[in-house]
Amino acid sequence: MFDLIRNLFDFIMHIDVHLKDIVTQYHGWVYGIEFLIVFIETGVVILPFLPGDSLLFASGALAAFGALNLWISLAVFFVAAVLGDSLNYEIGHKVGKSIPENSFLGRLINKERMQKAQDFFDKHGGKTIVIARFMPVIRTFIPFIAGASKMRYRHFIVYNITGAFLWVLVGVFSGYFFGNIKFVKENFSTVILAIIFVSILPAIIGILRTKIKKS
Repeated sequence: MFDLIRNLFDFIMHIDVHLKDIVTQYHGWVYGIEFLIVFIETGVVILPFLPGDSLLFASGALAAFGALNLWISLAVFFVAAVLGDSLNYEIGHKVGKSIPENSFLGRLINKERMQKAQDFFDKHGGKTIVIARFMPVIRTFIPFIAGASKMRYRHFIVYNITGAFLWVLVGVFSGYFFGNIKFVKENFSTVILAIIFVSILPAIIGILRTKIKKS
C-alpha cells in the first residue's frame, strides 16, 4: 500500500515527465491512458485519488508544443468525464446507501468523505454536480450520492455534461496557455501542488465551518 501511494505521489509530482515518456513510448495510446485515468477517477467510487486536475493541466501544456493533439485530448477527457460520472450515478442508483460497513465495498469507501459529499449535495442540489467537478475526491462521491438519492437521470445528465465541459475546458486550456511559461516549466511540481490545493480549498473551508459551528 505504501509503495502504491509513493508511486502515485511520484506520478502526480512529475506528471509532465511521465506523460512525455508515455507519448514517446506509446504514441497514440496516450489518449487511451488519458481516458482511463479520468474515467476511473470519476467513475469508480473507491478510487477518488487519481490525478485528474494535474493530468488535464499537463496534457494541455504538452499540447501547446505539439506533443499531444489539443482537440483529441479535449474530446477524450470530456467523454471520459461524462461516462465516468454516469457509471458512478448508476452504481449509486443500484446499491444506494445500503452498503454494509463490513462488506468489501463498505470497507473501501470512506464514510466520512461520503457524508461530506452528502451534506454538500443536500445544501447545493443539482448544481453540486457541476461545482464538485473542480473538487478532487468529492467529485468522485457526488455522482454516487446523486444516484443513491434517486435524482432523475435526465436532470443528472444535464449537470454532468455541463460540469464535464467546464472542467475539461478550464483544466486543459490552463495548461495550454500557462504550462509553457518559463516560470511554470521550471516550477512545475509547485504549480501542480498549487492546483491541487486550490481545488480542495472549498472542501477545507467547508470542514472548518462545520467544526466552528460544532464548537
